[in-house]
Amino acid sequence: MHDDPTADRPAPAARRFPGRTALWAGSAAVLVLVLTAVWGTPTRSEPAARAAPTADHGPDGGGASADAAPKDTGDGSDSEGDRPDGRELTPFDTRYPAVGRLDGRLLEAVQKAARDARDDGIEFRITSGWRSKEHQRRLLDEGVEKYGSLEAARRFVKTPEKSTHVSGKAVDIGPTDADDWLIRNGSDYGLCQVYNNEMWHFELLTTPGGNCPTPLTDAAG
Repeated sequence: MHDDPTADRPAPAARRFPGRTALWAGSAAVLVLVLTAVWGTPTRSEPAARAAPTADHGPDGGGASADAAPKDTGDGSDSEGDRPDGRELTPFDTRYPAVGRLDGRLLEAVQKAARDARDDGIEFRITSGWRSKEHQRRLLDEGVEKYGSLEAARRFVKTPEKSTHVSGKAVDIGPTDADDWLIRNGSDYGLCQVYNNEMWHFELLTTPGGNCPTPLTDAAG
């Protein structure tokens, strides 16, 4: 008869150290609870990216106001009628206030004359057109300084209250060959030289095909 092969085998550790086994079991249970709590808690996500603020300007970069200010062309021109720096204006450069704010009938007549003059090899340039009151006042002040008195300056520059440039009803044309062409042909378009001492200053003073009045001596007359 053989002995039971398990009779002399050492007892399992669990049986040999019942207290330690219970301690391990308890620790394991606590660890499981801790891990469950950690894993089960929703992680806090990063805050969502802040929405971009609504633009306070229009698509052209101007103010959001519906009443848009005159655009800055970026070339030295402004809303007072100054010519852009380093640029000669034609009667078709209506984006600039000096041209675009001329009286509609006057501008139409000048443009038509410019097209016909081009057929004769003559190119019109607008040396001055519409002006603001502030611009006209500066010109008058400069005239006083140049000619020595208001009376002398008035021969070339009217006051802002009387200037036909301020009302958009006068235009200065250059160069000299364009002035000469327009003096000879301007009445066909209703355009007339206004002053003898300013061959470049034209206004609508007759109907197309009519006769222009005799030019005045100067702006003071």
